[in-house]
Amino acid sequence: MIRIYDSGKAAAEDMCRAAKETGNSVDEIVRGIIEDVKVRGDAALFDYGEKFDGVKLNSLRVTEDEIQAAADSVGEYFLETLTIAKENIRDFHVRQKRENYVINEKEGIILGQRIIPLDAVGIYVPGGKASYPSSVLMNAVPAEVAGVKDIIMVTPCGRDGKIPDVILAAAKIAGVTKIFKTGGAQAVAALAYGTESVPKVDKITGPGNIYVSTAKGMVSGIVGIDMTAGPSDILVLADGTCDPRYVAADMLSQAEHDEMAQAVLVTDSPALAEKVRDEIEVQLTRLEREETARASIERNGKIIIVKDMKEGAEISNLIAPEHIEICTDDPFALLNEIKHAGAVFLGKNVPEALGDYLAGTNHILPTDGTAKFSGPLSVDDFTKKSNFIYYTKEALEKVYPRIVDFADREGFTAHGRSVSIRFEDKK
Repeated sequence: MIRIYDSGKAAAEDMCRAAKETGNSVDEIVRGIIEDVKVRGDAALFDYGEKFDGVKLNSLRVTEDEIQAAADSVGEYFLETLTIAKENIRDFHVRQKRENYVINEKEGIILGQRIIPLDAVGIYVPGGKASYPSSVLMNAVPAEVAGVKDIIMVTPCGRDGKIPDVILAAAKIAGVTKIFKTGGAQAVAALAYGTESVPKVDKITGPGNIYVSTAKGMVSGIVGIDMTAGPSDILVLADGTCDPRYVAADMLSQAEHDEMAQAVLVTDSPALAEKVRDEIEVQLTRLEREETARASIERNGKIIIVKDMKEGAEISNLIAPEHIEICTDDPFALLNEIKHAGAVFLGKNVPEALGDYLAGTNHILPTDGTAKFSGPLSVDDFTKKSNFIYYTKEALEKVYPRIVDFADREGFTAHGRSVSIRFEDKK
């Protein structure tokens, strides 16, 4: 049964201290897999597919026929849902696009910045316990908006050698260019270093289990990464006017992800706390993924009682949740109080699942308290910036003594000479 805490700050600090860390054994396993893929390429991917996924493959790449057959099999209704979701995601993210700019305000000087899309990105889509067509859209659509030409998807297949039809259908709708049947740390290594089949990419995005996250951390610097995501979490900030059934359902929507997921209620109503605790027990018995959700609730679930909603917002900022729902009659009154959160869901009719699937905001969000310094996946993750500078000789002459002086004070006289040499003929 979920625990109720009377001391909000103590509970929050306890959660922060319990931030997840990878163990040495995971690091060693992942490091070995990465090195193996670097050396043996496709052969290593085939071996790991057989070892971890129980499938013996002849080819890693998904064919166009497989993709089309999957799209045909999911039905028009789901294809229409995928299309609606894609358009909502695109409409939200297209507003994030930055523009090039040029500054030409001083005679003889031109400065500027260019926004350049990455050439190739790898998107990781988890498999195993569930299928995540929504993650396909959340990764691929911002990449397409950014102008990335090569969007390469990796995801594990089943023992039958197939990727779920819903995943392939989403990839087709989202504009993924290549799909490979490989998952885990080995897939991350393949994207980072390239193999005979899998192209090397510039950046890897998308969530995964502890092995995937550890691998992303290890290849960071060889390629870019979006984040090293941990287990999903939700914080519901609710007052006594809320329906405990809704609150319990929203908490369980995250608890069913995996045993390490974290569902927290922060409330100023002891009565609501008791009702939600009881309602969670009722609803758990109705879930298909009851075992997973129950383990999450018993291990990491918390109900924290605070004196008022202002203190509730302070507790939320200490935790820095991936998702926060503000379940009050006037949620906008608290919005500016929330400083650290991946995504904020406002009001009693905005379950977190709305953001997961259809609203258009990105559901790939910072976890483990990293919302204190990072944000959701965005178009910016799929671009890079490049500055440019132009000076005429006359413009440089006006400032060169200051550059020489600056360089000399740093002890880099060759820097200064690279400027002054251009004016020696005038002396």
